[in-house]
Amino acid sequence: AYNIHVNGVLHCRVRYSQLLGLHEQLRKEYGANVVPAFPPKKIFTLTPAEVEQRREQLEKYMQAVRQDQMLGGSETFNSFLRKAQQETQQIPTEEVVLEVLLSNGQKVKVTILTSDQTEDVLEAVASKLDLPDDLVGYFSLFLVRQTKDGAFSFVRKLQEFELPYVSVTSLHNPEFRIILRKSYWDSSYDDDVMEHRVGLNLLYAQTVSDIEHGWILVNKEQHRQLKSLQEKVSKKEFIRLAQTLKYYGYLKFDPCVTDFPEKGCHVVVSAGNNELNFQVRLPSEQIKEGSFKVTRMRCWRVTSSVPMSNGPSGSSPGKSEVKLELAFEYLMSKDRLQWVTITSPQAIMLSICLQSMVDELMVKKSGGSIRKMFRRRVNGALRRSDSQQAVKSPPLLDSPDASREPMAKLSSKLTSVSLRGISHSSSANDVGANDFHGNYAFEGIGDEDL
Repeated sequence: AYNIHVNGVLHCRVRYSQLLGLHEQLRKEYGANVVPAFPPKKIFTLTPAEVEQRREQLEKYMQAVRQDQMLGGSETFNSFLRKAQQETQQIPTEEVVLEVLLSNGQKVKVTILTSDQTEDVLEAVASKLDLPDDLVGYFSLFLVRQTKDGAFSFVRKLQEFELPYVSVTSLHNPEFRIILRKSYWDSSYDDDVMEHRVGLNLLYAQTVSDIEHGWILVNKEQHRQLKSLQEKVSKKEFIRLAQTLKYYGYLKFDPCVTDFPEKGCHVVVSAGNNELNFQVRLPSEQIKEGSFKVTRMRCWRVTSSVPMSNGPSGSSPGKSEVKLELAFEYLMSKDRLQWVTITSPQAIMLSICLQSMVDELMVKKSGGSIRKMFRRRVNGALRRSDSQQAVKSPPLLDSPDASREPMAKLSSKLTSVSLRGISHSSSANDVGANDFHGNYAFEGIGDEDL
């Protein structure tokens, strides 16, 4: 069997025959000229070298399918991964109660099936809260790790190919929770959400929480004004004031390490306002702050060193030893591109944030509405709009073999839209060109911008 990892955590185990069945189904639905080539069957028993070769071929196949907007977003592919996840974790289909947190710590208990996918659970939470259908798409479910002080460390946005109940319970750790938060970056869309009482309450609770946890910076005078608005229960005015504050609408990440401006610098990264904000502690203990605009990132990649597991098949999938890095190539000046690397367990989540910022920018550039990015009800069933580019994280495969030495394998872990050709830069740690996200929102710098 092959292990499929998503974001450094075991998602499911599948056999070659199951993957072959998926391939044949995709060929039947989309045609042989659309689906990538599949590693051929072998008559004789595979040698260890052939086993590794097949694993690499299958990994490339799965990533190629996942990165294709049509194949990777297909119900055939996503339902295959959901079913395999449920079978691997040996969780039968049954009715359960799932707790979903709101930003203020309030628990929303929804009755779902263990086999319900992310969209089903999101709809159930929205229904329990009485959130209107046309506002559901402004929110998403996130897997978080709750710290002792009540703050949340974001692991990832729950994807369409997973079952939220299975994803959180299979980690066997009560610190992992599911939380509902807004899933857009442009604060002008707050106006849409605040039109409805429930949307206003959710946005207000999230804003209060972000201020309490220090994600949004507030001085004494601003704090006094906010306190006064809270006492008057002036929620809209409270949010309007908060929108003017530094880091409003940003996601703050756990302290990590960067190589900018020099190797080994400790940094706190925040994502928001179409940028990554760095608060860097230099080796001299000096603190410097700077921002990297997503429109100046030519491309980025997420890589991971994945140790081959020699442990028993039942070893805990929640204990990830994967070292994750997000690297982006940034236009520092008119003719100078430079790679900046962040080493963080949250690298996947950082990449998802970058991609969703790009998606929002591209919808704006095309003159589209953010409402088109979200869900539409078709024949009673909720479906994603065609204009939404779903963020995808291709799986990684490995086939543990106890007879072999443990080995670290550098593998790309990408959230993807369709990739465009990127020429190799002179970076010494470049991997293949197919491992990059091409950034369609990338803008060159003209003389007037310098």
